[in-house]
Amino acid sequence: MATKLRPLSSVRPVLNNKYLIKGWLDRGAFSVTYGESNVGKTFFALDLSLHIAASHDWHGCKVDGGSVVYVAGEGGSGVLNRIEAVKREHPDLIAAASENGFSLLPTVLDLCGIGDAGALIEALRGAVPVLIVVDTLARAMGAGDENTATDMGAFVRNIDAIREATGAHVMVIHHSGKDASKGARGSSALRGAVDTEIELTRTDNVVMAETRKQRDMPCDKVFAYTLRSVFLGNDVDGDAVTSAVVEQAEAVSKKIRVSGQQKIALQALADAMAHHGEKKHGDMFPQTRQCVPLVVWRDYCDRHSLSGGEGESTRRTAFHKAKNALQEKGIVRVVDDFAWRCEE
Repeated sequence: MATKLRPLSSVRPVLNNKYLIKGWLDRGAFSVTYGESNVGKTFFALDLSLHIAASHDWHGCKVDGGSVVYVAGEGGSGVLNRIEAVKREHPDLIAAASENGFSLLPTVLDLCGIGDAGALIEALRGAVPVLIVVDTLARAMGAGDENTATDMGAFVRNIDAIREATGAHVMVIHHSGKDASKGARGSSALRGAVDTEIELTRTDNVVMAETRKQRDMPCDKVFAYTLRSVFLGNDVDGDAVTSAVVEQAEAVSKKIRVSGQQKIALQALADAMAHHGEKKHGDMFPQTRQCVPLVVWRDYCDRHSLSGGEGESTRRTAFHKAKNALQEKGIVRVVDDFAWRCEE
């Protein structure tokens, strides 16, 4: 231990980090890519993985690549068709990835229990992968509960053991929680352990990949893409079989999402505005929009049955919760007990 002590005068900056994708992923680190179901997480992860295996720049970002192992725990034949779609549209990328070493492991691993992490390490003995993708966390939890810190802690320890033994960066594909603003689903022990978080969200047909956490890098990267359909052939019934490939797109403004109760509160506000809206004068109020007293808005919320309860306290709590959420999202403003809609 004494030999590891370093006086402050000997500390120097590290100017050259070892990266896989510059600004996105560091070598030997731990990342999570998450998003809602069917947002295109596997398409994104495969596109990124193939560029790393091919050592090709990833949509304008520098890549220092190497061999990749992709653990496909879900998707069935879907992952095979997705790779085939890339092969048909980008044969040079597939050729380079094949030459440098891209391996698919279409099986379910239990990385919460004992045994499978060691088996994977043993299977990769002698190999030097720079990236291992686990798709998805839910399929790799075995009998574990992703919502408990104990089971998530066991999963993280197995990921760390794989990283330590192989030297690889491990990326885990995961789902968003019910409240997307709170990040990936399950125990917060996962977020505390990862070095990088990438969130995928869809607006119309454009998917946005954005860094939400970077332990040692600026957290400001955005990659927008669409999924372009690729025809693969016909099945036994003569129906077309298709998959898709990632195609870079222009970033778009996200649509603000509102919950069921927030939608009810907005409809109540619109009705209240139609019957009781008034222009307010002063620097704090909008010059081109009508306002309505909070007490009137709340009365209309009660008439719209915002709260399922009958008690005054329940109705009051439901109104304040919806009002505050809409203010935080920038949809509604409240000044001097008057409310108005900011964004249509």
